[in-house]
Amino acid sequence: MISLPVIWAFRSSVHCCWRRRAALQVAMKASDVRRRCYSAPVRGVASGMEEVLSRVVAPVASYETRDKSPPPPESNSVEFMQFYRTLDREDKQDFLTKLSHGFGVDHKNVSELAVKLMDTQLRDLATILQVEDRLRYSLTPRYRQLFSHISRVEGGVKFLVDLRADVLEIMSFKASESPHIRDLNATLKSLLSEWFSVGLLRLERITWQSPCEILQKISQYEAVHPVRNWTDLKCRVGPYRRCYAFTHAAMPGEPLVVLHVALTEDISDNIQSIVREFATLDSEEDVNKINSAIFYSISSTQTGLQGVELGNYLIKRVVRELQSEFPHMAQFSSLSPIPGFSSWLQGLLSQYRKEGRGSDLLSEQEWKEVEQATDSAPGTLAVDALRKLIGTSEWTRSERLSSVLEPILMRLCAWYLYGEKRRGYALNPVANFHLQNGAALWRLNWHADTSPRGVANACGIMVNYRYFLNETSKNSALYLQNKVITASEQVMGLVSQFQKNSKL
Repeated sequence: MISLPVIWAFRSSVHCCWRRRAALQVAMKASDVRRRCYSAPVRGVASGMEEVLSRVVAPVASYETRDKSPPPPESNSVEFMQFYRTLDREDKQDFLTKLSHGFGVDHKNVSELAVKLMDTQLRDLATILQVEDRLRYSLTPRYRQLFSHISRVEGGVKFLVDLRADVLEIMSFKASESPHIRDLNATLKSLLSEWFSVGLLRLERITWQSPCEILQKISQYEAVHPVRNWTDLKCRVGPYRRCYAFTHAAMPGEPLVVLHVALTEDISDNIQSIVREFATLDSEEDVNKINSAIFYSISSTQTGLQGVELGNYLIKRVVRELQSEFPHMAQFSSLSPIPGFSSWLQGLLSQYRKEGRGSDLLSEQEWKEVEQATDSAPGTLAVDALRKLIGTSEWTRSERLSSVLEPILMRLCAWYLYGEKRRGYALNPVANFHLQNGAALWRLNWHADTSPRGVANACGIMVNYRYFLNETSKNSALYLQNKVITASEQVMGLVSQFQKNSKL
């Protein structure tokens, strides 16, 4: 076993390597900028883009020769990738727009085949099936074949993941979105879903002995609870902790989705006890103290894989790994943030103030307590005082204010998670993710994340989504098919208090 001083010496030397590497990357980027000055097309000149596209996007082979046509040369894919990388943000948008408009489906051919299919409905089954197959083939966009060939080039899959990230960015600006871009996105998503199916993914456990590049990326990609320093990172992959990632052969050394797990005696109700507890850094694990697995952070690292289901499968695979390592383990739960709660609450208070319905949100006694605690007058001024109070973290340092706000915020948060919906499903994205996976909305925790970020996002409240392994399939089906949320007595009690004290 390598001694701790040796490990630290090694890590220190690696850290220096990373600094040198970072400097090299800066230099390379500067060189790249200079290269772009000469190679990037002049904005507004569309002929260069159209020339490249007409050259590299091969026509779709006829139905009769679809299995006999030779593949286009690899140089087409390479040229497309190289040209695209020289473009700036606006030119990429123009280029993808031209690709989606001019090299998609031949709509005229599709219409003719659709009419032909209708005309063959009284013919024999073999004829109908052949026409259907022709129609299906005609619905393949020309650029799909290009994407398939790019995926076979070295670095091609990663290029397409990044390309889809650019498409999603374009779609986020409604003014620039078009049906053709949406179709391009759907094609890319379909291909990536095939290439990144769970059977092609590799589960890796990340430890302090993992390659330095992987550890660096794990630190960089951590989106839920940012890694503060090397000691913090070492703790998150050390004793009583597990870190797992899915990787793919086409993107070596690149974690796709990362799950952090804390091994505890009971289900945790405070994130600081997990991410700031360094007492276990050099200790040996005591199996008798491990009865629960707490999923406290899951981060998708590739924007271009949005909508490609990875996190759900990662949790399931990790549960199996942990059950194999700790057969006696009985409890599996998340300790999750509640992004969006504070902004939802501020919007609700603003709406009630505007409508003159502030008194409907809290009970009469609670408004009196808020007025006394904030030295504000009744009515609109009290609503303003409450909004201002929630907008800062100052109340967390006052026992009096904290005790006044706890019952109010806890029941409002319970309603936000349980009652606020989008198309019948939970409005909160983290809740929606775990509920789709079959978890139960189990427990809300007060003062669970006292970091500035935790207080700003959710007034310091966190939630446990509990995975009862024998019930996850049933819970998932209830949620996805009937839009029913499985919740604990604690949560339903808070929801009941909300319905009793508040009028939406």
